[in-house]
Amino acid sequence: MILVYTTFPDWESAERVVKKLLEERLIACVNLREHKAFYWWQGKIEEDTEVGAILKTKEELWETLKARLEEEHPYTVPAIIRIDASDVNEPYLRWLFEETK
Repeated sequence: MILVYTTFPDWESAERVVKKLLEERLIACVNLREHKAFYWWQGKIEEDTEVGAILKTKEELWETLKARLEEEHPYTVPAIIRIDASDVNEPYLRWLFEETK
């Protein structure tokens, strides 16, 4: 199982993209949370509100999921970060595999 972390500029874009990924069965679940973001962009420090997303899927869908996120993402340079989860409880892992293609 892997977790994929990314951020969106607002709730609308986050919900639009993750619902597509759910419908395509590329992810089994996602958690969205609004947070304050500080980052460098075009030579200056920016401050904004973003929606962070933690997407849950199986390892073999990583490349397809990454490509779909790159296609659908509203940011010019989105963070699409893979986090390997090697120690996951068995019932949850079974559910995740059943819900993804």
